[in-house]
Amino acid sequence: MSAPKIAMVLAAGLGTRMRPLTNDRPKALVEVAGKALIDHMLDRLAAAGVETAVVNVHAFADRLEAHLKARTTAPKIVISDERPEALETGGGLKQALPLLGDGPVWVANIDSVWIEDGVPALDAMVAAWDPSRMEVLLMLAPTATSLGFHDSGDVFLEDEGSVRFKAAGETGPLVYVGVHICDPAIVRDGPEGPFSLTPLWKTLAADGRVHGVTPDGLWMHVGDPVTRDKAEARLATA
Repeated sequence: MSAPKIAMVLAAGLGTRMRPLTNDRPKALVEVAGKALIDHMLDRLAAAGVETAVVNVHAFADRLEAHLKARTTAPKIVISDERPEALETGGGLKQALPLLGDGPVWVANIDSVWIEDGVPALDAMVAAWDPSRMEVLLMLAPTATSLGFHDSGDVFLEDEGSVRFKAAGETGPLVYVGVHICDPAIVRDGPEGPFSLTPLWKTLAADGRVHGVTPDGLWMHVGDPVTRDKAEARLATA
């Protein structure tokens, strides 16, 4: 399948766990190894062929917009304004639907960085994307070899890469690491206002319509100042 050319980059979070680093800026502008988190993600997406990135903004929106306007490299940036109310993952995607077109899109958080090993992770996702079999394709990594994610995991991979979300009390071997491909129409009938993508994924997964890919590499969640420092240390030795 051809790679999606449009991405939704979720950058409207408050970043409360990242304080004091977010006392004067959005989480997206916290730097790791000398580069803002959002630039780490935008550069990955550009390398995968993304031409336009729709970025939602809320906290310190003016500062984030100014930063994005100053970028001189791909992708082209389009702002989805959530200044009045942060809409969470599902609500943010729904508001941006008019900006995303009709085809599949990347959806990416800004708080994951990684060190690849072999085939680029986003290329591996493109190779696995099959809209005839799935509405969502999640990028996953083993909990045992990832940094900063919760130890209890999120999901299991079953037949032909289909995802099963863990039941109450289970420990999943894999964690979602913040990037997926989806048909954005999955949120069209979602509620007004803020809502999460996770319940939609669980409903689709029960019908075998959510799949996953586990590219080789080291994934790091940058959720607070401690994990930011750990990620910087690992990137410095890569």
